[in-house]
Amino acid sequence: MIYFVRRPTPGRAGGRAGGRAGPDAATPNGPSAGLFLTEPVRGLVDLAALLVAAPWLASAPRGDGHGVLVLPGLLASDTSTLLLRRYLSWLGYDVRGWELGRNRGPTEEVLAGLPRALLDHATRTGRPISLVGWSVGGVYARELARREPRHVRQVITLGSPVALTNPGRQSRADGPYRRLRHLHADGTRLPTYEQRAQPIAVPSTSVYSRLDGVVSWRACLEPETRLHQNVEVRCSHLGFGVDPATLWLIADRLAAPPGQHRPFRPPPLLRPVYPDRR
Repeated sequence: MIYFVRRPTPGRAGGRAGGRAGPDAATPNGPSAGLFLTEPVRGLVDLAALLVAAPWLASAPRGDGHGVLVLPGLLASDTSTLLLRRYLSWLGYDVRGWELGRNRGPTEEVLAGLPRALLDHATRTGRPISLVGWSVGGVYARELARREPRHVRQVITLGSPVALTNPGRQSRADGPYRRLRHLHADGTRLPTYEQRAQPIAVPSTSVYSRLDGVVSWRACLEPETRLHQNVEVRCSHLGFGVDPATLWLIADRLAAPPGQHRPFRPPPLLRPVYPDRR
């Protein structure tokens, strides 16, 4: 079995220092109403940018054929990651979705199904799997890697609240998540903030955006280490799966040799689309 996320103990501050990371414990405000309300429109803009950027996305690093498992966000299904998965397949990876229907949070089906999906994919491909998780799917990915590190090559999270300490203020998805709580597994099987804050033993990259209208960008940051890096892009929360800069970044990360984490350094012409890499 695997555990995922539960609400932190009330009154606990949480937060750690180090690198570029640390949840916004001091200023736990979430995305503005303006960012949240414009998410659908901005998501369409991100999709339109994909068409314009197709030529340079075609020059991204090619894959080595290893397996990739892509996990959707809350209330989403494999349909939401279709373009992302097709792009990674085109690059040469053996990609599959999670095949667990709509993501309604850490249900019994998810707790049992995700470890099975990871093991099946690793067994079929004969080597460790890279995990790409969008939003809460990234939280799943980290905890899956924590429990099954020998089957995981690396983890890439997209707008994922991995450092969430105040769900009610840091995430506008907290309301839907709480309304689905009756479907979730017993809370004693889900990790506390302190458990989730511990680093994982495989290379990882947290992709975040200050334009995210659903999850506070600060809640997506972890302390940077020799195995972990935070990388900023400019897109909406709904756009992570189609944003050209994010797709290029994922391609670059997946092309790293097994067991190695190398700092992300975009080509000179692409540096303007990564605000913290100039």
